[in-house]
Amino acid sequence: MGTPEHSTTGGPGVSWAGRVVGLAGSCHPGPVVAVTALTTALAVTAGQGAARCVLTAAAVLTGQLSVGWCNDAFDARRDIAAGRRGKPVVDGTVGVTEVWVAAYAALALCVPLSFACGLWAGVVHLAAVAAAWAYDLRLKATAWSWAPYAVGFAALPAFVALGLPGQPWPAWWVVTAGALLGVGAHLGDVLPDIRGDLATGVRGWPQRLGPDGARLLLPVPLVAASAVLALGPAGPPGRWGVAALAVAGLVAVAGTVLGRRRERAAFAAAVVVAVVDVALLLVRGTGIA
Repeated sequence: MGTPEHSTTGGPGVSWAGRVVGLAGSCHPGPVVAVTALTTALAVTAGQGAARCVLTAAAVLTGQLSVGWCNDAFDARRDIAAGRRGKPVVDGTVGVTEVWVAAYAALALCVPLSFACGLWAGVVHLAAVAAAWAYDLRLKATAWSWAPYAVGFAALPAFVALGLPGQPWPAWWVVTAGALLGVGAHLGDVLPDIRGDLATGVRGWPQRLGPDGARLLLPVPLVAASAVLALGPAGPPGRWGVAALAVAGLVAVAGTVLGRRRERAAFAAAVVVAVVDVALLLVRGTGIA
């Protein structure tokens, strides 16, 4: 195992290719890919053109990369002390300094890409990225750890809507659903690490609930998000709304049950519910603004 000193610039025997792989692994690739893909799908569903969809995806990707790298760089000493093998910084594949440089470089790219989607779209997206950095640097270890997730996920449909012609504000129900999905994603994302976090003094909201409490609470915000999307738009939910709500409920409960043995299943459930929700927007054609 490395030490904080050894991990500052990466292991001496690590090749450039190895460091690139280490950087890719330290950005939290699962959440980065999931959030970027879901936001891009939402942009397509909302009716953004091909070029604007690519721009939206690039802005979200760079923002998520900056957040993931910031998280790993800031937590490096704690992760090394806890012996969390499998993390590139802990294993010495990549150094803390390199991860910080990558985080700031991604953030620097995120700013112009966000504003290229429109002034208000850029402001909203960068506010979400700022909230995520605040989580990494401070709020992660407090009872308010859920707030950056709620703000960040609520901001994504707003970012997409404000990138449409005329820059319309998003409907209240899609923003509310995003916030609820964010809370569910927070519970699912943190769940596998709760015991290790508690051992190193991190006491965010899920850690205070404990593994069992967080896992049992997980379906509530996920199903609530689907219910808001199904019932929020004007008119009856229709068969697609009812079907989406039923599927979301089953997936969320399955994530809770499977999470007893495979805690990563909880976050996977949150992602699947988000996919179902985006699909509901597509088939109903209600839009997000």
